[in-house]
Amino acid sequence: MPGAGDPHGRPLMMTTSRQPSLGIIVVGASLAGLRASEALRAQGYRGQLTLVGDEPYAPYDRPPLSKALLAGTSAPEALSFPLDPDLDITLRLGVPAVRLDLDARTIELADSTRLPFAGLVIATGAAARPWPDRSPRGVHTLRGRDDALALRSKLDTGARLLVVGGGFIGSEVAATARELGAHVTLVEAESQPLRRAMGEEAGRFLAEIHRAAGVDLKTGTSVSSFAGLDQLTGATLSDGTDLDATVAVVALGAVPNTDWLADSGLLLDRGVVCDTYCRALLSDGSPAPAVVAAGDVARWPHPWAGDSAVSLGHWSNAIEQAEAAAATLLAKEGELSPYLPVPSFWSDQYGVRFRSVGIPALGDEAEVVESDSIARRLEVVYYRQGNMVGVLTANRISRIAGHQRRLAAELAAGIE
Repeated sequence: MPGAGDPHGRPLMMTTSRQPSLGIIVVGASLAGLRASEALRAQGYRGQLTLVGDEPYAPYDRPPLSKALLAGTSAPEALSFPLDPDLDITLRLGVPAVRLDLDARTIELADSTRLPFAGLVIATGAAARPWPDRSPRGVHTLRGRDDALALRSKLDTGARLLVVGGGFIGSEVAATARELGAHVTLVEAESQPLRRAMGEEAGRFLAEIHRAAGVDLKTGTSVSSFAGLDQLTGATLSDGTDLDATVAVVALGAVPNTDWLADSGLLLDRGVVCDTYCRALLSDGSPAPAVVAAGDVARWPHPWAGDSAVSLGHWSNAIEQAEAAAATLLAKEGELSPYLPVPSFWSDQYGVRFRSVGIPALGDEAEVVESDSIARRLEVVYYRQGNMVGVLTANRISRIAGHQRRLAAELAAGIE
């Protein structure tokens, strides 16, 4: 088995009989962190279990942040995941982890508390990529509950919203703001929104929907600077255009939350690099003893990606990878199962339900089966070196199950 040995002679996997008083720590009160905790209990772990989170809130659902919560149709408390009393978990919320000491097997928190562990799940997710320069008040990012509420307070009927970045988050914010009556300008550096992740045709389809909804979509340009000494008044684009704006959202992707791991000895490359079993790797490429990772923060090898690693910021991946990581942490040597998912995700914009399976971003060729922005229907199949790796649909939910079965069969055939 690759990486089965440990140069320090320590056991790789955590078992319920080893150091039960130390227990397992899950760092990240995220969807992945909660699901890992639940999976550990479901898989038979009965020892001490601690969940550490940087926000003061118990784990909550994040997809509604750019939709129902931002629109004001859902209360913040409604986003919280129910916590089963039988989970028997200690919550350490509002105090982020700041350091991992693998030799001492301790986590240090921002309040200087040190927590020892026998097993560790890293599920710290990702933060919104910030604007690189100083910006006036009124420039927001969207990643947490407080971000959504702060932005919601600025989106009245007369607001002039500038969205920087036409990915899924930026597009969802633009759609919600238009529903609220705000004037929306969406600026995307690529020739179409979503082009980098989903290709030209899918981007063109979404662009037409944005414009039909009244969004001023500007592509092939970017924001050079924001205007306003104290409060945002506008922005200047790279093509020289000046825009008026009372509020802005920077939606330029995410940055994995790995700063607290900088001196840990773990291999970090746009996230925590893992093997196919979700084990976090050391800088020498060997698995770190009793440490796994899941969710947005993890990067791991997938057969469709060839020699590259992938990282997926999807709701479904957070659940599935958390369960796989928990199983690895409790597994006996020789009983590990690789994590080989067929990922899926969805996005709702302007009443259009986008659904995807596989990893379309890995495709080097796209087959447009259907594209009709008037009827709001889309189906694109993605291939990599001739092999199907993903599908994107809009308002064609009934076709997703068949595509998922085909992708699962092709994945299984490819690893046999």
